[in-house]
Amino acid sequence: MVAQRGEPAVPVCPRAPGAPLEREPGGGEGRPILEKSLQFEIIHGNSTKKLFTSSGSLLQIPLPSERKKNPSRTRTVAASPKRIDLSPNETNALIERVKRRSLADADYEILLGIIQMVLTLHRALQEKRQSISRLLRLFFGAKTETAENILKETQKTPSREDGVSEPSSAQEATGERKAGHGRNGAASYRNASRVHIPHESLKRGERCPLCPKGRLYPLSTPAVIVRMTGQAPVLPTIYECERLRCNLCGEVFTAKLPDGVGDEKYDETSGAIIACMKYGSGFPFHRMERLQENLEVPLPASTQWDIAQGVADKAHPAFLELVRKGAQGEILHNDDTSMRVLALSRDLEAEDAERKGVFTTGVVSICQGKKIALFYTGNRHAGENLAELLRKRAEGLPPPIQMCDALSRNEPEGFETILSNCLAHGRRNFVDVYPNFPEECRYLIETLGKVYHVDAISKKRNLSPEERLQFHQVESGPVMDELESWLNAQFDEKRVEPNSGLGKAIKYLLKRWQKFTLFLRVTGAPLDNNVCERALKRAILHRKNSLYFRTEHGAYIGDMFMSLIHTCELAGANPFDYLVALQKNAREVRAHPEGWLPWNYLERSDRPPS
Repeated sequence: MVAQRGEPAVPVCPRAPGAPLEREPGGGEGRPILEKSLQFEIIHGNSTKKLFTSSGSLLQIPLPSERKKNPSRTRTVAASPKRIDLSPNETNALIERVKRRSLADADYEILLGIIQMVLTLHRALQEKRQSISRLLRLFFGAKTETAENILKETQKTPSREDGVSEPSSAQEATGERKAGHGRNGAASYRNASRVHIPHESLKRGERCPLCPKGRLYPLSTPAVIVRMTGQAPVLPTIYECERLRCNLCGEVFTAKLPDGVGDEKYDETSGAIIACMKYGSGFPFHRMERLQENLEVPLPASTQWDIAQGVADKAHPAFLELVRKGAQGEILHNDDTSMRVLALSRDLEAEDAERKGVFTTGVVSICQGKKIALFYTGNRHAGENLAELLRKRAEGLPPPIQMCDALSRNEPEGFETILSNCLAHGRRNFVDVYPNFPEECRYLIETLGKVYHVDAISKKRNLSPEERLQFHQVESGPVMDELESWLNAQFDEKRVEPNSGLGKAIKYLLKRWQKFTLFLRVTGAPLDNNVCERALKRAILHRKNSLYFRTEHGAYIGDMFMSLIHTCELAGANPFDYLVALQKNAREVRAHPEGWLPWNYLERSDRPPS
């Protein structure tokens, strides 16, 4: 067994949770001493080189007395270990002395080193499992990070007389019923075709066939029966127009198409459904081609791309207006994720560029109560794309609130923003180390749950931004102050090793505490960046299914459609109907794009709202 230098370290802390660390004789500050306990908590430090051979011929272990403190750092640094070489006979003799309980003074240092090494390996194994769990979440995503799932039981917040801190979940706080698996009622199918069916033998005002004295009258609600049919996403209709030829002059007369049938082979609905499936649902062109082929309605991938480009040309003015509108937002959420653009990656490698990564940035702007989703794909980071968006911001507007995680690349250079960091990211660090520090992590998760509960109540009461700020200051302010004191006490009272997983999670919060608590000081500041994280799932869905964009132009088309489609979802609009309306009214969209945004296009469109 070999543990290289620089791996997770050695100190052992057999203590009750929350107890302060004690100074070990001859050791560095904050190193815990050994006590008689069956519960061990392993903390970070620097391991030294240790070796067991399978035959037991050589045993190399560190001596605790060889550790020294580096005055230039706050952490304990291990010196080069002193080797102890034990032959097989010496090893057997040590085992016999342990059995007889007649250990020499030198044996205690050897046994202490063995215990430290075993616990170090145990700690390394725990961190390895934690790293594997993070890797699995990176590839497959986390199922959930709710407190009920993490803590393995439902935690109910005690009710208070003022009625504020009643239920623990956001759904209970807002009065919403928990989503189940019930059937959808007929009212859920807002875009369904409705067929009125009169009674086959009876009419209004006729006498009842069962009692001759009664008269029949219609009920206000008909008997509703739903029948679903399936078809290909793009379904053709073949019109066979009769042709007549004169037997003398040879002139051919062809029947005209019915009214409403356009001149184009692929109408507006074809382009809209292709765009929605590709960029809204992550359905690649080649998969769509195979599906259509199996349904005996051929639609090649190249044809789908040509149709999508045609839709993009007509929708582009509305997209540019959406970008301009998003730049005026009072709150800007931003983050990015990796993406592949084949042509761009090849160009960056050929140019030997310093930055070779390609990213998709998601920006969710909240402007006058409207949520606008924007996507940018290229080799620029989220902060650079946000700076490009802010160049379109009108002069004289106050700096917007920016919500993002703590990565410096998310901040726009050259533009002033009121920066707020995501509480969900800070909480996630404690979720990751919960198996190793359950009591401490439980306390933080439950404490932040109270803050989210207060925010859920403010939404239920439909409070204004000013009222929400005051409500949080009264209800969440004391909670966050108590949490800050608790976090500082973990280090001040030496309850937590700063270099442990829990210590790093606490330092992450304390270092950015003012940005995490901006919602207690600035009107409208959000708690987290979840709305942007959800928006980026659309780009991640495309990456998982289509794997890449082929060219930068293709990436721009994809960004445009994803922006329009996700903004429709945020506005509660039907993205399919919206894309159809943009195509049918392309001339008006080009002349007045401000009237053809997802939340107001129905005012100009001929189609009534569903």
